[in-house]
Amino acid sequence: MGKVAWGFTASIDGFIAGPGHDMSWLSASEPNAEGTTEGMAAKVAVIISGRRGYDAARAQADERDEMTSEAYGGAWSGTEFVLTHRPEELAGDASVTAMNCTITEAVEKAQRIAGDRDIQIISADIARQALEVDLIDELQVYVAPVFLGDGTRIFDVPGGRRVDWELAMIDTANARSFGRTYRPKRSSPRAC
Repeated sequence: MGKVAWGFTASIDGFIAGPGHDMSWLSASEPNAEGTTEGMAAKVAVIISGRRGYDAARAQADERDEMTSEAYGGAWSGTEFVLTHRPEELAGDASVTAMNCTITEAVEKAQRIAGDRDIQIISADIARQALEVDLIDELQVYVAPVFLGDGTRIFDVPGGRRVDWELAMIDTANARSFGRTYRPKRSSPRAC
């Protein structure tokens, strides 16, 4: 069975999207080493995203560049689940599967599709929900050399919540983007 990964590029000040879900700042990222994006995309069978990100991507379609208009800059193909309380509103979009369910149910359905490939969560809110029920196996982080000052924080929990991570891998091919992979510190491995 593949991993459940939460992957993102963040600004130095800890945002994964700017105000209004703006993604134009990603152009400040260091270009990935040749083959990096394609290699990451090939591991992923299912992407789980949220409704706000979906709506923003649709609204900004004419403004987004090649890298931000599609997952992995268009290098990925697979199944995308959009978690929403109003799935009927997305019934006309055959490119996604809209679902009104818990993150646990979404991951279970995604695992049946993914097999040995990975599930990638690309929403801060959905990832926070997955962390609450111990579903994240891996955190994949890249950092863009930019401050945003506002937007969608990587991890935002009113009152706070501590989650400890241990370093699993350093992406030496993309060192300027601080490419790192972490695994959650657990007393025992997650049961699959």
